Amino acid sequence: MIGEPVQIAYGVDDVRAAAARWVTRGVGPFFVLDHIELRNVRLGGAPATFDHSSAYGQWGSLMVELICQHDRQAEPFVHPHGIHHVAHMVDNFAAEHAELIASGRSEALYAETATGMPFAMHDARLELGHHIEIYEGNERLRGFYEMVRTASKKWDGADPIRTLSPLKP
Repeated sequence: MIGEPVQIAYGVDDVRAAAARWVTRGVGPFFVLDHIELRNVRLGGAPATFDHSSAYGQWGSLMVELICQHDRQAEPFVHPHGIHHVAHMVDNFAAEHAELIASGRSEALYAETATGMPFAMHDARLELGHHIEIYEGNERLRGFYEMVRTASKKWDGADPIRTLSPLKP
């Protein structure tokens, strides 16, 4: 297996409204990225777009992502209810990506962030009920995870939903 999960993601209709509901449960603060810029996107192996926004918060030792797809296609990738994916940081993206495909977990989504970091979601819905997301744990990504975790430890309930600027290469 690819190691312990670092994030659980839920499909939602609206990331800010969903974050506000999670805040009432004591989870937060949430950091929102709107219309996340991606390049080299493939959905089901075909070139595509994937316009989505996400809110990130900390729930104990696990990051929570609330994800909303804006570009609803005939068959949307993100359904607005339930667990969408569980994410794992891996040491070697290419090797893990190939291994997941070889083990029968097809590539549902492949994309690269604006900073050039590849990530993929593999279909494990029949086995686990959700997708598996993988990405390499680089310094920038680990810093983001640490920022969210640290903010949750110091959080006094103020400013529960914070908008982040888009990532720059």
